[in-house]
Amino acid sequence: MNVKFNNRDPVYVQVIRLFKEQIARGYFEPGQEIPSRRELANQLKINPNTAQRAYKEMEEQGLVFTEGNMPSRITKDEAVLKRVREELIVEAVENFIGSIKTINVPLSEVLELVKEKYDTESGEEEGSE
Repeated sequence: MNVKFNNRDPVYVQVIRLFKEQIARGYFEPGQEIPSRRELANQLKINPNTAQRAYKEMEEQGLVFTEGNMPSRITKDEAVLKRVREELIVEAVENFIGSIKTINVPLSEVLELVKEKYDTESGEEEGSE
């Protein structure tokens, strides 16, 4: 796993976001075993305590679960998985709106351009499979 961490946000928060993005993309399936804290720390080249903090937070959010001495796994709770996806979508939309409002583009024009680009991008992805 090759990840570039920014200097603005705590690393453990960025690790949680990475997991959320990978869940939303389907890289991690519900119930799938995830790397141990030590393995993750080695893969991401982060402090094991940082990995531990990220896992603890993800468990508190219901994103992952650990039963006894078994490896941690991605939740199977559909409501949690849906919430993660919606959270990422809302964040992306808010960032987009924040940047587009600064140039005073009418909503109708924005929606037209978004639809056009979305359709173009979707077509390219389908053609590349």
